[in-house]
Amino acid sequence: MDLEELRAFVGVAETGSFLAAADSLAVSRTTLRRRVEALEARAGVPLLKSTRTGVVLTEAGEVLARRGRLMMQETRALVASLREVGQAPAGLLRVVLPVGLPPHLLSPLFGLLRSTYPLLRVHASFSDNPLAEPLENVDLAVHFGKDLPRGPWMSQVVLRVHERLWASADYLRQHGVPEAVESLRKHELFSWQGPGSDACLWPQLEGPAFQVEPTLISTDIHLIRVCCLAGQGIGLIPSVDLADPGEAEGALVPVLPDLVGRELPLRLSVPEALSELPKIRQVLAHIQQAIAPL
Repeated sequence: MDLEELRAFVGVAETGSFLAAADSLAVSRTTLRRRVEALEARAGVPLLKSTRTGVVLTEAGEVLARRGRLMMQETRALVASLREVGQAPAGLLRVVLPVGLPPHLLSPLFGLLRSTYPLLRVHASFSDNPLAEPLENVDLAVHFGKDLPRGPWMSQVVLRVHERLWASADYLRQHGVPEAVESLRKHELFSWQGPGSDACLWPQLEGPAFQVEPTLISTDIHLIRVCCLAGQGIGLIPSVDLADPGEAEGALVPVLPDLVGRELPLRLSVPEALSELPKIRQVLAHIQQAIAPL
């Protein structure tokens, strides 16, 4: 497949216009249209169709556009890897992370990367569900659970965290310590809304999940943790048992640790096309080193 033809087609697919794609690729509209028509001739089926509102993809065009974006990403990664051979990691690292990771965990990690690789810049975005984001322009995705990114990605588990119940010692002194799952109904309950999970179904270490009615449901793990620290209720969240700055020892206490909870893998995923870049390999190694004590 001719890369210039593919680049022209992907440009039209992303902009919805021959004119806009020609401007973004710095070629004439005539040249762009000729390349797309040549690609359609190779494919043997229409890839685009014109409408009153612009150019839209056919069903075959949708398939090629998805794969074509990945192929262009792989091509850019290959060229970048040649430039980076023998050099320290540099340039922009684009990362997507789940909402609610402890800021006091991320801050030293960023500091470690900057002190080790001063030419490296980081663009960090946060998402309720990192795998649901458009990942064409992502170098590294951090996410919980067993699900993997669609397409040619490489994924590794760097940490296994326990999703469990927590409450402040003050809250438990005032409201009592639950001794069974049934007694949770008498308490204020907060629940993390993980990707693809039901925040009203809480897992048991043994046996089926059970129904609850949380007064607070949030995708932000740290928000629920802070509410628990404030003595407002009992929260179900993933935790690495890392205290907040200034948090007194024993301020948070596990609740029903032998009955409620589950283990969640924390994964780092990178596009297969980028996995051999020195920048990616060395950054992954440093992240694993920083997380190892946890």
